[in-house]
Amino acid sequence: MYSKNQIIQVNIVDLSHDGEGIGKNDAFTWFIKDTVPGDVVEASVMKVKKTYGYARLQRVITPSPDRTEGQCPLARSCGGCTLQVMRYDAQLKYKKKKVRNNLEHIGGFDFDGKDSRVEFGDTIGMENPWRYRNKSQYPIGIDKNGKVVAGFYAAHSHNIIDCEDCLIGTEENRRIIECIKKQYDPAMRHILIRKGFKTGQIMVCVVAEKKIDFSVPDEPGITTTVLNINDKDTNVILGDRTIVLRGPGYIEDYIGKLKFRISARSFFQVNPIQVEKLYGKAIEYAALTGNEVVWDLYCGIGTITLSLAEKAKKVYGVEVVEQAVKDAEENARINGIENARFYTGKAEDVIRREDFEKPDVVVVDPPRKGCDERCLETILKMQPERIVYVSCDSATLARDLRILCNGGYNLSRVQPVDMFGHSVHVETCVLLTKASGSEG
Repeated sequence: MYSKNQIIQVNIVDLSHDGEGIGKNDAFTWFIKDTVPGDVVEASVMKVKKTYGYARLQRVITPSPDRTEGQCPLARSCGGCTLQVMRYDAQLKYKKKKVRNNLEHIGGFDFDGKDSRVEFGDTIGMENPWRYRNKSQYPIGIDKNGKVVAGFYAAHSHNIIDCEDCLIGTEENRRIIECIKKQYDPAMRHILIRKGFKTGQIMVCVVAEKKIDFSVPDEPGITTTVLNINDKDTNVILGDRTIVLRGPGYIEDYIGKLKFRISARSFFQVNPIQVEKLYGKAIEYAALTGNEVVWDLYCGIGTITLSLAEKAKKVYGVEVVEQAVKDAEENARINGIENARFYTGKAEDVIRREDFEKPDVVVVDPPRKGCDERCLETILKMQPERIVYVSCDSATLARDLRILCNGGYNLSRVQPVDMFGHSVHVETCVLLTKASGSEG
């Protein structure tokens, strides 16, 4: 049996779902962060279970052909970019494999057998996987030495790693963080920064337990400043109350030719370049001719809904967050779109009403936990010709796809899209078509 701090040599053969290297040593499985398949490493034992254990990388004896030098000096201590030491092309292959494994092991699909006709695309990657995030959230506090720190949580902890210039965030973030740290107030909890990549507009939002005063750098790009009040002891970053201190309280940005108004609490995809590729796939899969009624469930501020409106007869968006629905309605007005309607409520409740038109296409883009079971049941009762599922978690995607396929749909196309370079996360766009002979 192995003991804590024992030095071991391990061959890394695979990656886990959360990006840890998987190695074998005397038929014992090891999970070692910051390693890449193909590495031969020396590691120190951290924790040992009956058939597996965790170890900390000490040095790379023989590097994998897929290993590269990480650009961020904080990559090992920060809990964010867990794949930064892996070549980007290898990251894309890993993400496709992750989606496929989840669909096979959780969803029961067999892409080498009965489901071999499913069109499964390679992961669509970025031209430059750096400086891609239009939204950054920095916890702020005091470290054990009494120093003000703002950055990101270390993996599996609430210890803040001081990081003013995250390389996947925008360059403006550094100056903003420096400015706010100098004004630190114990009531401060987070700093949220949003940037419109096409408009250049920047929002600075400080999240605090109570009303406080602060200022931001006097730069033309910063068009609005807000204070969000969150006095609840939860892991939820934003509270329900937002006070506009300067500017309109929102920024604007574009997806394609559509303009969107984005407030502090709005859900808006964090990678504006890749989102156009993701939504492009959703539009392609919807295969609209101008005569279809489309339902977009979990619609947020209407980004997908309005992207579909141009080619649809009517589009309906459903969202549980009331403010998001108001933003969606305003976004439709801004863009002169008249064939879109939005409703507040749980998707499974709203779409059960009898006065709505039967959809030809249903689009779902749920949170990480996937679709509510009642929502899936209602979609199956509505029997649309096509279902387009946009997912940020391929495990819950696999679970939901199995329910939909058992209910009379065929899995036709699967397209992973990398929205989060250097992390294990991957978006997936999926097309389901009604099986022949199913009720309709």
